[in-house]
Amino acid sequence: MRIIWVTLRTTFSVAILCCLVYNVAVWAVAQAAAPDKANGSLIENAEGQVVGSRLIGQNFAEPGYFHGRVSSIDYDANGSGTPNYAPSNPDLLLRAEDSVAAWQTENPDVPVSKLPVDLITNSGSGLDPHISPASAEAQVPRVSAATGIAADKLEQLIREHTQGRSLGLFGEPAVNVLELNLDVAASR
Repeated sequence: MRIIWVTLRTTFSVAILCCLVYNVAVWAVAQAAAPDKANGSLIENAEGQVVGSRLIGQNFAEPGYFHGRVSSIDYDANGSGTPNYAPSNPDLLLRAEDSVAAWQTENPDVPVSKLPVDLITNSGSGLDPHISPASAEAQVPRVSAATGIAADKLEQLIREHTQGRSLGLFGEPAVNVLELNLDVAASR
């Protein structure tokens, strides 16, 4: 009987320590050290409503907004991931051809030779909220025509939203599409 009592007491102690104390401690440290990140890096519009996260891409299909990367999971954050097609897979070629055709339809004034590759390819998660500055600049004629915002103003917004390399070394410069589009909407 004593062994059973010791076993139960140990089990409950370890469960409380691992399931409750540890999780509360991690939550408290995260809230103290980086509350914005700990709470999902949420973005609010001018009215104070949450419109998304800095970390999750969204589908912008209207011509008056900058478009993000292709997402084979339709930006469904419930299960990130994307088909890992080999370069020899015909489905990858079909998806790329469809993306190029959509680009030509939406951006008739911009030649396909100016189409940055990140606008026709998925990110690893299918949820990347960033595009390259070149991808944003390639969309300026369409967004300018649809919104009436001058091209130089849109280019200025792109520069303001371009994030540099992490620690000056890692990654590539990127533009957060949601943040850029919020400023586009505010500039109308």
